[in-house]
Amino acid sequence: MPTPTVTAGTRRGRPGHDQASVLRTAVEVFNQHGYEASSMGTLAEALGISKSAIYHHVPSKEDLLRLALEEALGGLEGVLTLDGATSGAPDARLEFVLRETIGVLVARLPFVTLLLRLRGNTEMERDAMARRRAFDRTITGLVSQAQADGTLRGDIAAGTITRLLFGTINSIVEWYKPGGSLSAKKLADDVLAMSFQGLRG
Repeated sequence: MPTPTVTAGTRRGRPGHDQASVLRTAVEVFNQHGYEASSMGTLAEALGISKSAIYHHVPSKEDLLRLALEEALGGLEGVLTLDGATSGAPDARLEFVLRETIGVLVARLPFVTLLLRLRGNTEMERDAMARRRAFDRTITGLVSQAQADGTLRGDIAAGTITRLLFGTINSIVEWYKPGGSLSAKKLADDVLAMSFQGLRG
């Protein structure tokens, strides 16, 4: 499973913070208040530094959003390049991709939460949403292939199955608490057991 990287996290700035810690706090602020309602002043208050100090780490609020969305989308898109996603029977590849997607969601929960709450108000947000839709289309293709070879039921449209699967998976961001009694592996086991029991019915 791809692990969180926070791509530019090694850049150092003011004492007590690096770019990665500024980004993590920014994502928390964006998720709590909404991206558009969050100001650099709000972020500075959450970090305990001045607004001018933030600019030692990132040039703008938009750059923070770009880094955050890349963290989420890069993790999801990376799943599709793994061996289990590119070889084997379609239903096995589908199960692998869904399991790894849940893993990315749990590992990068605040970042994926931000991605899922986008409204498409800026070009950057619209680009991110287009990448997310492309990811979904890949899953729909796997569902179609599994239906064609008879391993998944064919009486439900592939697009409907994809939307129902991701309706379940995406809802995880609203209630799952990492570090609790429900592990990421057990969570994936439960989602896949529930989903594939009906799909293979």
